[in-house]
Amino acid sequence: MQRVRLRYTKRGRLRFTSHRDFQRAFERALRRAGVPMAYSAGFTPHPKVSYANAAPTGTGSEAEFLEIALVERRDPEELRSRLDESMPPGLDIVEAVEALTSDFTERLEASEWELRLDGVDPAEAERAVESFLASEVVEVERQTKKGLRTFDARAAVTSLTSAEAASGAGADGRREGACAILRLVVRHLTPAVRPDDVLSGLRATADLAPPVPAAVTRLAQGPLDEETGTVTDPLAPDRDAPLVATAPGGSA
Repeated sequence: MQRVRLRYTKRGRLRFTSHRDFQRAFERALRRAGVPMAYSAGFTPHPKVSYANAAPTGTGSEAEFLEIALVERRDPEELRSRLDESMPPGLDIVEAVEALTSDFTERLEASEWELRLDGVDPAEAERAVESFLASEVVEVERQTKKGLRTFDARAAVTSLTSAEAASGAGADGRREGACAILRLVVRHLTPAVRPDDVLSGLRATADLAPPVPAAVTRLAQGPLDEETGTVTDPLAPDRDAPLVATAPGGSA
């Protein structure tokens, strides 16, 4: 059995796709692309697809990951291309590598996010960032399935910076008003701290309240380099691992 790990995106209007919607679209793409999937046992077999740490509905992403199991070997790049052609534009399969190492979900230690705050003056955003980082604890509340929960949004944040939007232009090309860009690296802890939790923390510590919802995009997720504070590529170990020779149709 061959296992292949894929990186995919959620772009444009497709950022509003729920994880369940993506699953349906991906399983249709598997059928259209003729992928020789391995299936689970039981009365209702399902294709063996493992999803990892999906981004919240409404956020864009350049770094979503999944793993599939095949009963016949396929070239990863050819497989990626066929699947990408079968997916809706915006849900793009951008990378595929053969799984040659242990469970890669353990390497998804942190995420890097970009938050576009239209209508927020960059100087105001900078002051809010300084206030947030200066706080040892920033308690926020979130409604969960088990009710309202209070937790610390500060502990998971390893870096938070602000800048002015490069062009000052909106998606339609027209010049907008003030716009601040936040870059954020967050550890994957329990409970998970999401970008909207950090925005709640900025509101609590510095009364920062964007006039319109933030446009949020996950730029990367993977191992956290403690020395540089950057999020690195979780698929790199698979690319660097030696390929184990197998007979046609065999397993690695």
